Amino acid sequence: MTKKWKSAILGLGLVMPSFLILLVLVMYPVWSSIKTSFTGADGQFTFEHYIYIFTEPLILNNIRHTLTVTILSCSLVLIIAYSIAIYLRFNQSPIAKWINRTYLIPMFIPGVIAVYGFINFYRDNGWVARMIGEEYMPSIIYNVKGLLMINIWFNVPFTTMLLISALQAIPNSIIEGAKDAGANQWRLFWHFILPLSYRTMLVALTFLFMGIIGSFTAPFLIDRNAPQMLGVSMQQHFSVFNAIEQSSSLAVFMFLLCSIVGYFYIYSNIKGSKKEL
Repeated sequence: MTKKWKSAILGLGLVMPSFLILLVLVMYPVWSSIKTSFTGADGQFTFEHYIYIFTEPLILNNIRHTLTVTILSCSLVLIIAYSIAIYLRFNQSPIAKWINRTYLIPMFIPGVIAVYGFINFYRDNGWVARMIGEEYMPSIIYNVKGLLMINIWFNVPFTTMLLISALQAIPNSIIEGAKDAGANQWRLFWHFILPLSYRTMLVALTFLFMGIIGSFTAPFLIDRNAPQMLGVSMQQHFSVFNAIEQSSSLAVFMFLLCSIVGYFYIYSNIKGSKKEL
């Protein structure tokens, strides 16, 4: 056996365990959900479950609500995380050093505990209401505002970490050269910092979208009963109504939405790589 064949077999052996895990944990469940979503009560192929989710007013409201919360959450998280990342990258003040040591703490707090603490803090008779008075406390729990706030809590640390790594990869010589050429802060951001970090921003946006659109714990505990996020709606159809086929069609629809975002990320990366070549 030649050395080339030995290397090929070794490479295949190293890749095969990961491929089998991917096949069992990802590909098979996806295929099973797709198959179930097109299966009727009589076991025959049908589109009735997709007709249901795109014609039922309750599900349509859930879809609109999910997309609204996801887009708003992604936008707010990116704005806040990018602002923090730029501040930490170009500022060496004691406040920046303190933020740099503490901004990752929410990542190590379990989600259920964080949501429970959030509810106790912001509910109508919670800690904030006791300090400012219940009559002055806005409605946050069981409201979209609370869901947006907890999404920011969960996602800003990880997004900030990704963006900081991209900003730190920008050489100081580029920044200093642009300043010497007379570039102000806005021009420095739009023409140098943003173009050199937008790929990482797309990575962060992809993770954000996929994580928020399919989230369950926070929407189940904090959001209102109707309309619901699709993750909660899917669980209700599966466990409460025992409508497995309809919950599978919702899962496939969510997978398609995530695939669209993933496609734009991959297309952007391929386009960027061709430009570099």
